[in-house]
Amino acid sequence: METNTTDALNGRFRPQEALSIGAQLHRILRAAIIRGELTPGQAISEIEMSRKFNVSRQPVREAFIKLGEEHLIEILPQRGTYVRRISVREVFEARHLREIIEVSIVREVTERKTPELIETLRAIVAEQRKIQHGDNLSYLRLDDEFHRALALHAGREYLWRVTEGIKAQMSRVRFLTFDLATPMQQLTDEHTRIVEAIEAGESDQAVLCMEGHLRTLLQSLPLVAERYPEYFTGE
Repeated sequence: METNTTDALNGRFRPQEALSIGAQLHRILRAAIIRGELTPGQAISEIEMSRKFNVSRQPVREAFIKLGEEHLIEILPQRGTYVRRISVREVFEARHLREIIEVSIVREVTERKTPELIETLRAIVAEQRKIQHGDNLSYLRLDDEFHRALALHAGREYLWRVTEGIKAQMSRVRFLTFDLATPMQQLTDEHTRIVEAIEAGESDQAVLCMEGHLRTLLQSLPLVAERYPEYFTGE
């Protein structure tokens, strides 16, 4: 069951046995940063988070280390720890790497498609069309489910984990674009075209659709950066 980050940040953290406390805190704080519940430039601290979650500082430190490795927070000696601003350069680099991975995956999937996969993908798309405007959280979750289903069908679970690691900055931008630059309907239509190409067995078309889908973010990025300049850095 997915932890509600707002509840967790408000002190209603319920540890789960399946993961270490540090891993759970990392997941919660990562999601909170991506969803803007912890805003770029905001100061956070081990003491604050240990009190908020009612845990010792050690698991918080573990979570902070992982968040730092993902460039989601920056720890400045003698100055404190801050939610990292979104790096435009890193967004471009992450998108480039993600395209390389997901294009290879969609080509494999098209060659190895099954009726069950098509049914799964269409079900996800159908759920996306039901999402109400403003429910960015639910839409982003379904977007992840769509791309994860492709990776798992291709037997590329490790590549999906790699993708999850590099797309954090992209997800932060994507969350901001829903209300400003890229309507959910457009992204859902792009998913639909990907499914249609896979179902038809047209590998080249599936690749073109996936490339176009991932590049949509590049069109939205300048508008989002202009709207929220305090969230971004050109570095």
